[in-house]
Amino acid sequence: MRVVSGIQPSGRLHLGNYYGAIRQFLALQGEVDEALYFVADLHALTTVHDGALLAQRSLDAAADMLALGLDPARAVLFQQSRIPEVSKLAWVLATVTPVGLLERGHAFKDKVERGFAPSAGLLTYPVLMAADILLYGADRVPVGEDQVQHLEMARDLCQKLNLAYGAELLRRPEALVIAGAGVVPGIDGRKMSKSYGNTIDLFVDDATLERQVMSVKTDSTPVSAPKPERAALLALLALVCEPAERDEHTRTWRAGGVGYAAYKQRLLARLHELFDDARRRRAELMAERGEIERVLAAGSEKARAIGLSTWQRVAAAVGIQP
Repeated sequence: MRVVSGIQPSGRLHLGNYYGAIRQFLALQGEVDEALYFVADLHALTTVHDGALLAQRSLDAAADMLALGLDPARAVLFQQSRIPEVSKLAWVLATVTPVGLLERGHAFKDKVERGFAPSAGLLTYPVLMAADILLYGADRVPVGEDQVQHLEMARDLCQKLNLAYGAELLRRPEALVIAGAGVVPGIDGRKMSKSYGNTIDLFVDDATLERQVMSVKTDSTPVSAPKPERAALLALLALVCEPAERDEHTRTWRAGGVGYAAYKQRLLARLHELFDDARRRRAELMAERGEIERVLAAGSEKARAIGLSTWQRVAAAVGIQP
């Protein structure tokens, strides 16, 4: 069983990234035969147009994954742009991709509605994502519920290429849907997202973390009164607390008697309990950046070796030089 997934280095890692995907990625590295995780720097080019910034964020993303528990002995961590075959495969896939399929993409339409320039890169994002998955012969792809459409596109493109050339050139992957992923609330109540500017970041200084937590949107309900059921603060507490404490928070939330400030203080304390060790490990890694580079170089070499046979098979079938 081989799983493949990636993280886009378009900004600081936040709570939604961790609970929506990364926590599950880390669990899988001990449960499957092979786990390949990559820093998706080519994808980030759709929004980051500063070379030095993207290079730094790519290094940051690798440090984040290592600090949170990715083990290079059990999983392959690599950088997308170090694998030239992924871009070549993306082009081959693009030649069998209907434009209408891409125009129906939920993520594309959502980003355009939010003001992103409708570039060719943004439109063809799912093609590159398909290449990321198909090049390495993934059996399963862990995705959030909001990303299932992209995985279905990858499956469609796999089938289209196989049918076009009359051969099983690519393995058709299955989705490994992460229940509840993609719905971590931000401090304003909307889905937590870098593009909304509503995140609680994992690797920031104490003052910034406290400011973000204290900015979680609440209303003017008195301390003594029951609180509204649908609230970002309660959902965030439920996310980070153990079941017994989660039940107690729900009980007092409904009964009244505890103010929002107390809940926010508990949320802040819980985030320190969960992530302070990772924050220290990350600081150590960033002080010795050569280790991050070594892991990325070794992982990229392994990933390229895995993907090379797939690319050579495709290149021979379509009649081009590998």
